[in-house]
Amino acid sequence: MKRLLRRLVLVLALPALLVVVWWLASDGSTDVFWPPLRTILRTFPDVWTADRLRDDVLPSIWRLVAGYALAAVVGVAAGTVIGSYRRVRAVCEPVLEFLRAVPPPVLIPVIMLFAGIGDTMKVTVIASGCVWPILLNTVEGVRAVDPVMLETARSYGITGPSRLRNLVLPSAGPQIFAGLRQALSLGIILMVISEMFAASNGIGFTIVQFQRSFAVPDMWTGILVLGLLGFVLSVVFQLVERRVLAWYHGLRASARRSP
Repeated sequence: MKRLLRRLVLVLALPALLVVVWWLASDGSTDVFWPPLRTILRTFPDVWTADRLRDDVLPSIWRLVAGYALAAVVGVAAGTVIGSYRRVRAVCEPVLEFLRAVPPPVLIPVIMLFAGIGDTMKVTVIASGCVWPILLNTVEGVRAVDPVMLETARSYGITGPSRLRNLVLPSAGPQIFAGLRQALSLGIILMVISEMFAASNGIGFTIVQFQRSFAVPDMWTGILVLGLLGFVLSVVFQLVERRVLAWYHGLRASARRSP
């Protein structure tokens, strides 16, 4: 219990300090673009009602989850194939380096031509940006699998899907999850950017509408919603990661305890 409380204090200490600094720095501000934090917090419940959460936040979360899941499936599957076969990697590397250098927001006008301006476009934009850290980390994770373990599995007749499921993916798991973590923060950014183009709902759309109508405190509440959403998703991701990679974290903990 003490360990849990200590961890909770460590997690909340910096956010609490930043809130206090923000409160003190903005207190008494008369700048229309920099309202006091107390004004923003007072405005928050009036802006983000249950109806707005249903109409704007839930669609944004759905687009983020759909694009992120699509990127995860494509990135892990393609990364496993590319990382497993040297010839495939030699053929694909130049193309991958070219495509990952193209910023996803630049592709929004092109994607709009093919996918329209609906949810398909937004999900595609999110997936097109999130796929690269997942794919590249998966490639490196698969390439780093211990060759001795691969040879041992081969000698015991463990090949094909069984080797993939029981050796390759678990061994590459820590690096795959590193890519998934990078992609999550990138997905939130792309979610907002995609909703600023030809959208009728979503958090990004709402923030732009507040900005255009000079409702500055309302705009800041939208930024707070994005921060809270990112924090919640990060906590959920950590819980999933610790459950899936329990063996890995246990191994690291025992290594730290050993003399």
